[in-house]
Amino acid sequence: MNHLLITGGAGFIGTHLTRHALEAGHQVRILDNLSPQIHGNNASFEPPAGAEFIRGDVTDRRDWERALENIDTVVHLAAETGTGQSMYEIERYYRVNVQGTAILFDLLANTEHNVRNIVLSSSRSVYGEGAYLCRACEPTGRRCFPAPRSPEQLAAHQWSPLCPDCGAPAEPTATREDDQLSPASIYAATKLAQEQLVRTACQSMGIAHAIMRFQNVFGEGQSLKNPYTGILSIFSTRVRLGLPLPIFEDGEETRDFVHVEDVAKAVLRCVEEPAVEGVILNVGSGTPSSVMEVAELLCSVMGSDIVPHVTGEFRVGDIRHNFADIEELERTTGFSPGIALEVGMARFCDWVTNQPLPQDLLDSANSELKARNLMG
Repeated sequence: MNHLLITGGAGFIGTHLTRHALEAGHQVRILDNLSPQIHGNNASFEPPAGAEFIRGDVTDRRDWERALENIDTVVHLAAETGTGQSMYEIERYYRVNVQGTAILFDLLANTEHNVRNIVLSSSRSVYGEGAYLCRACEPTGRRCFPAPRSPEQLAAHQWSPLCPDCGAPAEPTATREDDQLSPASIYAATKLAQEQLVRTACQSMGIAHAIMRFQNVFGEGQSLKNPYTGILSIFSTRVRLGLPLPIFEDGEETRDFVHVEDVAKAVLRCVEEPAVEGVILNVGSGTPSSVMEVAELLCSVMGSDIVPHVTGEFRVGDIRHNFADIEELERTTGFSPGIALEVGMARFCDWVTNQPLPQDLLDSANSELKARNLMG
């Protein structure tokens, strides 16, 4: 049995992980600040039976001190998310994601504690554009790593990255954990900084650690109030309101959608089987799906006749393609994601149609980006 602290445990992934951890017989303590952007104003949280809840913030040293008492495993989920918003709320993203993690390790380095394992939720965003194959450089496909697309490229509708060596078109391929890292947004940069803190500090202190790079996590329970992240939650609200579904770029950009239940189970494997030497793992389905395909599937499952439409607009910091090579996840943990996109989508839609109808904030969020020349 582990004595488990889940930061951000009142959030989307955290609530699923808490349930699985309790069912497995672990003791669970949750640290969460109930951020209004995620939970709404005047939010409250009732933890499930058997779990302890501390309302606190990872940027507050005293809250960390309370939360870490008698804890042997920390799952660090708490973070500010959202590519677009991170590009202008830079201090907040750094303070929560990086400084909050630094406080954790400052305490572990300077006080008595029982922590022997740390699991960090990182992001596929640390790869930037991820891995591609250039068949002009090598007929069988030479692995290459294009730089993040510039605002000028995006404004010219040059959506697809080119081979950085020869300039020829390249095709996306599954990204491995040892591939080049090239964050394209402030959010991604803070997640990479988190990774470096965890790896360096845990190695120096002899603490087991797993860094888990999540792909696009979706499913029941994700926030319907946050207009900066979660394409399915944003689009499902617009479908329910009968509003158009605008698709950025040409709609052919792809993402790797993985159901939250699979993510929670993968994290629990790393809780129960600590990686003494440390490990970095991609957590995804391993299958790319275009944003247009996913939007059309959502409309179909929700019984809507709305036709998603391509706008040609773009956000600075977005990537074109990224999907995970999950061989290391399967080899290290013995776990393979088992919920197909269509099955997960049906579960999500069943859940979302029974939730209170939230206000649509997509247009106001996009207006903020446009005002700062971060969207075109």
